[in-house]
Amino acid sequence: MKQTIIQLKNVHKDYKIGDTIIPAVDGVDLEIKQGDFIAIVGPSGSGKSTMMNLVGALDLATKGDIFLDDVNIEHLHESELAQLRGKKIGFVFQTFNLIPTLTALENVMLPMIFQNVELEERKERATKLLADLGLGERLKHLPSELSGGERQRVALARALANDPEVILADEPTGNLDSKRSKEIAEMFVKLSKQGKTIILVTHDLDIAKYASKVYKLKDGRISK
Repeated sequence: MKQTIIQLKNVHKDYKIGDTIIPAVDGVDLEIKQGDFIAIVGPSGSGKSTMMNLVGALDLATKGDIFLDDVNIEHLHESELAQLRGKKIGFVFQTFNLIPTLTALENVMLPMIFQNVELEERKERATKLLADLGLGERLKHLPSELSGGERQRVALARALANDPEVILADEPTGNLDSKRSKEIAEMFVKLSKQGKTIILVTHDLDIAKYASKVYKLKDGRISK
């Protein structure tokens, strides 16, 4: 039986604009098991990115509890949250967020510095990750010398650098054509089968179909 890795209990996130309270996430309950590949879909403004930030410990809830591996992240200090993010969560974004002056290899090596991984191991691990994603001939290329699909694969390798349990992907295929989008989705399926937990936020229903579970978010509320 797969263990629960992420749990949200009555989670709310409100934003105040002037005298108005805007509920971006409105009482969400969600349980995610290890190895699940879930997609969260919904229109713009439905609260998808806010949900991603809360699950990824990038933001704290206004109310409610979020557990990662049975640890209530709402009770952690920022330094503890940073360590948690570095070890347990890998992030993949629509805009890739690669450092333009670093090669593909150096971009993937970067997160390991903050986990005190030795140089040789960083290089060895990053080289293997890029090779596994079909980029063995692109190690010394800068992001500007790579296609959109290649840049997204570098971003995925970087997300995997510290062997996280959870991959959070926020519109990771938004800047890719349908062929490259399918390749990224298939990689997520493969990672899920290897035991990684994948949480994909997307507006693309064709990509969401690759997930084992799809949740719909509307007005900050979630449904299957």
